[in-house]
Amino acid sequence: MKYRLFFVSGIIAIIGLLGAYMWDGTRALFIAGILAILEVTLSFDNAVVNTKILKRMNALWQKRFLTWGILVAVFGTRVLLPVLIIAASVGVSPWTITMIALNDGAQYAKMVANAHYAIGAFGGIFLLLVSLKYFFDTQKNVHWIRIIERHLVRWGSVEAIEIALALMSIGALSFFINPTHQTTVLFSGVIGVILFILIEGIASSFDVEAKGVAGSSIALFLYLNVLDSAFSLDGVVGAFALSSDLVVIGIGLGIGAFFVRSLTVFFVREHMLDTLPYLEHGAHWAIFGLAVAMLSGLLIPIPELLIGFIGLFFIALSYISSKKALR
Repeated sequence: MKYRLFFVSGIIAIIGLLGAYMWDGTRALFIAGILAILEVTLSFDNAVVNTKILKRMNALWQKRFLTWGILVAVFGTRVLLPVLIIAASVGVSPWTITMIALNDGAQYAKMVANAHYAIGAFGGIFLLLVSLKYFFDTQKNVHWIRIIERHLVRWGSVEAIEIALALMSIGALSFFINPTHQTTVLFSGVIGVILFILIEGIASSFDVEAKGVAGSSIALFLYLNVLDSAFSLDGVVGAFALSSDLVVIGIGLGIGAFFVRSLTVFFVREHMLDTLPYLEHGAHWAIFGLAVAMLSGLLIPIPELLIGFIGLFFIALSYISSKKALR
C-alpha cells in the first residue's frame, strides 16, 4: 500500500513515454527516458528538503502538492519559466518565444544558452540562501559535520547574516564576469534574494508549526513550488544538451518531477527524517554544493553529471552516517 504512489508515477511515466514516441518516434522516447532519470538523480536532495516542509501541511494540501503542484512543476517551471526568462532577457513577448520554441528548437536552445547568466545567478543565489538559512538556524542542536555546523549556528545570532553573505557573493562574483553580462548577473541575483525574503516573509506570517491550518499550508505550498523551481533551473538548461524539442523536454522532466514528488510524500509517510537524523543535513549540504556549482558555472563550465554527483554524494554519506548513529 505504501508503494501506491510509485505505481501512479509509473503509470504516468508509461503514458508520457508513449506520448513522446507518438510525437517523434524512438529518438524522442529514448531522450525523454534519459531526461526523466537525470531529473530524479539531480532532484533527490530536493525531495529530502521538501519532506521537512511537506510534513507541516495537512493531508489535503499534501494531496494538492501532487496534483496542482505537478502542473506548476511541469508546465510552470520546466516549460513556462524558461520562456519568461528568455522573453525578459531579449525584450520580446513570451508568445513569440513560445512559437520559436515549438517551431525552431535549435534557435530556442540557443536562446536558453544565452539566458544562462540570468538563470545561474537567480537559481544559485536562491539555493545558497536556502542552505545558509538552515545552517545558521540558532535552534538547530543536531549537527552532522560538527566541526563546521556548530560554528555556523553561533554566527546565526547575527541578524540576516545569510542575506548579507548572499549579496556579498553575487557582488564579488560580478567582478569576474564578462562586463557584457555583469548587469544581468547582479540583477538576477538580487531578484533571487528579494524572492527568498518575500517567500520567507509569507511563510513566517502564518503559524507554520500549527497543524491543519489552511493559511499555513497555502504559504508552505507556495514556498515548495518556488523552491522546486530553483532546484530545477539547472536541469532545464542541461536538458537542451540532449534535445531542443520543448515537448520532449517537458515530457522527460515532467516524468522525473512526478517521481520526485511521489518520493517526497513517501518520505513524509514513512517518517524518514525522524529515523535518519542526518539525512536533512546531507540534503542541505547538497543544496549548498548545487548553489556553488551554479554560481561557479557562470565562470567555468560545470558538467551536469558532476552536479548530480555532488547531491548524491552528500545524501549517501548522510544516510550512512545516520545508520551508524542509530546502531
